[in-house]
Amino acid sequence: MADVHQNAAPIRFETSPERYRHWKLDFPSEYERKVARLTLDVQDNGGLRQGYSLKLNSYDLSVDIELADALSRIRFEHPEVRAIVFVSGKDRIFSAGANIYMLGLSSHTFKVNFCKFTNETRLYLEQMSAESGIASLAALNGTASGGGYELAIACDEIVLSDDGSSAVSLPEVPLLGVLPGTGGLTRLVDKRKVRRDYADVFSSLAEGVRGKRAVEWGVVDESPSRAQFQQAVELRLKAMVGRSTAQTRPSIKLTPIDGDYHEAGTRYRYVTLSVDAARRVASLTIRTPDNREPTTPAELAAKGAEAWLVRAFRELDDALLDLRFNYANVAAIEVRAEGQGENVLQAEGILIDHASDPLVREVTHLIRRVLKRYDNTARSLFALVDDKSAFAGLLFELALGADRTYMLDASGVSLRVSPMSAGLFPMATNLSRIQAHFYGDPSRAATSLAETSSIDTARARELGLVTFTPDELDWEDEVRMAFEERASLSPDALTGMEANLRFVGPETMETKIFGRLSAWQNWIFQRPNATGQKGALTLYGKPERPEFDFTRT
Repeated sequence: MADVHQNAAPIRFETSPERYRHWKLDFPSEYERKVARLTLDVQDNGGLRQGYSLKLNSYDLSVDIELADALSRIRFEHPEVRAIVFVSGKDRIFSAGANIYMLGLSSHTFKVNFCKFTNETRLYLEQMSAESGIASLAALNGTASGGGYELAIACDEIVLSDDGSSAVSLPEVPLLGVLPGTGGLTRLVDKRKVRRDYADVFSSLAEGVRGKRAVEWGVVDESPSRAQFQQAVELRLKAMVGRSTAQTRPSIKLTPIDGDYHEAGTRYRYVTLSVDAARRVASLTIRTPDNREPTTPAELAAKGAEAWLVRAFRELDDALLDLRFNYANVAAIEVRAEGQGENVLQAEGILIDHASDPLVREVTHLIRRVLKRYDNTARSLFALVDDKSAFAGLLFELALGADRTYMLDASGVSLRVSPMSAGLFPMATNLSRIQAHFYGDPSRAATSLAETSSIDTARARELGLVTFTPDELDWEDEVRMAFEERASLSPDALTGMEANLRFVGPETMETKIFGRLSAWQNWIFQRPNATGQKGALTLYGKPERPEFDFTRT
């Protein structure tokens, strides 16, 4: 079957509320604008690509791009918000989930990346509650199935109308032969703590459950009658606003980053993505600030989205998504940092000196989220430290997060560790990247963090901060051979290997979603029972019944 995304225009991820086609973001006066209302009203013919219709509030990537943008704008542009409510703009249907016809017309690569992006967005919603004190409520005035229920379960609370027809369901296993793609199974048992046997039945029922049973099983929090539905929603929202820990802070307008997109990559003010299609290698370079950056919350508020800490990491986020969706053949990435390391240390100082300030915390959360997207990049990441490098402080996190680090053994080459690596930006495991790097020997992490000056190649090698340290004679050949070897290996095996090795340490709900769920879904999406000619996903909506190979592994 042809891929609906093949040979189509590149996917772009920047948007803004005035350009939304599927969501409406507003702030009802009855809640004194302390509640952000996100209304899902998907336009049937407004999909990212032609060839499918987004009926019943089903969604594709374009819908989730808008949602991710809306959540960012709530956090930065609307500091008065204390709670979010999700509602449907259609009667008796909240959302039918990810559009099945879109999935059926998409390549394996696109399906996996689509699921990854929706996972990241829903985790972002949960992080808003945990980090910023902005809780969320799913007000289900109709059926929420599949990804529609997975959006609901990412919220803190769920209210389902008991109107005789509205239900919640995860029908992927019985109807499509795949798994819920956005963490639904994990959240059922790990987050909502639904009993395993109930979760088993719920995940096997295509029609889902309604009303009283949905409450008894714990898959929703409340199921009032249709007449009492709005009152129940209002009471919960007022309670959320009342217990919110969010603090008053200045608003920052998220101005466009205006990437210069072209066939061989993208250039932004501080970030450059360059793609060498012949080598199947990309170069991802982030540049340090040129001038003095804000040192106080007032200065940060005045500079807003143009502050290096905000703009550079928004640019990096866009570049990572550009790479993920638009350059599927890239095998490995050269990760570089250029400029003046001292400028990074000056810019990042506000994150420590004013860590308790609510605006500074929001910027910290933004950087944390982008670094997690970097961790989830399904490409080999090799950091290159040479005489032009500025892997200092915050930018050294990119080297620590890489799969390997090559450091030139020559005069004038150095890196710099700062308090930024001490845990301000934890990975999905809740470990810092330096803790993950030295997981078998925590004392070496402490020793490295105690370094207060520039670290040359010999000292970096002694500390164990880098992988290889070729001299000037061997540098070019060794680096070239490393990338050539990487590009020759199976991309499937590399993706699995890197995901296993990067998330060393404790398992969390987040690592289960990006490790266990993603790995199984990656496999299932390629199996004939799901996507073969007679597979359940392939034949969805057609009169033929799927034919399964009933062999169990």
